[in-house]
Amino acid sequence: MLRIQVPATSANLGAGFDALGLAVSLYNTVWMEEADETTICSRDHVSVPQGDDNLIFASAKHLYEVCGRPFYGLHIEQENNIPFTRGLGSSSACIIAGLAGANRLLKEPLSTDELVNLAAEIEGHPDNTTPALLGGIVTSAIDSGKVYWVKQKVDSHLRFYAMIPDFEMKTEEARALLPAEVPHQAAVYNLSRAALFSASLLQGKYENLKIGVSDLLHQPYRLEQIPNSKELMDGCYQAGAYAVYLSGAGPTLMAIAADHNDSFEKAVQRLYRTYELNWRLLELCIDNTGAVLTKE
Repeated sequence: MLRIQVPATSANLGAGFDALGLAVSLYNTVWMEEADETTICSRDHVSVPQGDDNLIFASAKHLYEVCGRPFYGLHIEQENNIPFTRGLGSSSACIIAGLAGANRLLKEPLSTDELVNLAAEIEGHPDNTTPALLGGIVTSAIDSGKVYWVKQKVDSHLRFYAMIPDFEMKTEEARALLPAEVPHQAAVYNLSRAALFSASLLQGKYENLKIGVSDLLHQPYRLEQIPNSKELMDGCYQAGAYAVYLSGAGPTLMAIAADHNDSFEKAVQRLYRTYELNWRLLELCIDNTGAVLTKE
């Protein structure tokens, strides 16, 4: 049976709306093999769709169709560690698992670039799917249906702290909060900060990251829907965070801190107690590898 491990992803990174994303060390695992009929089950008792609405199955079947190969069925087993609808790329992990798995079963008829394009077509944007496949931090843009991307590895001496609320925020609902048009000044503001964030992260100028994650396009509107988000972000900066931003469409907040900041996690836990928040806190690091496929 083919085993596929796919990392969680954190998109936007503040100002890089729909353009920046990175992979982190939280993983979904999928086991897949061809079969005469389709069966889908969960190894960790997390409820998953059993039919055509299962995103792993739908993505895999779509790749068979794109390649013009006969499709009979798949046996799929899932282990889900990436929380659903929390801004950590759970849907992208499913899409990549289905596409990468099906591509391997078919002896890899599609190139990496073709997988990147197909994943973005399914998801609607490449900021989560591309780092889920490739790992690292990825800058991407779509032009005429083609994704243009650059992956770069990130220093492992950073820690990423995912502050995961006990409620969901679906991407379509989060997008509905955004204005249809933005002022020219806001666009310029974001362009400069997205560029600053990428360059500073890769060159180790971490003192710039706080400015790099500030934006005017999406976070001000979405953070209003997340209770105590401002207090948590302020508290993280007081505890020494380099940057704090809304992960993807939210509601997860992501903080970036030095790996030698031993008091940071305790500081966040104190904030949770202060504001009586029943949120999860995960300490993560960058995944520079992306999807990994092995035979079991």
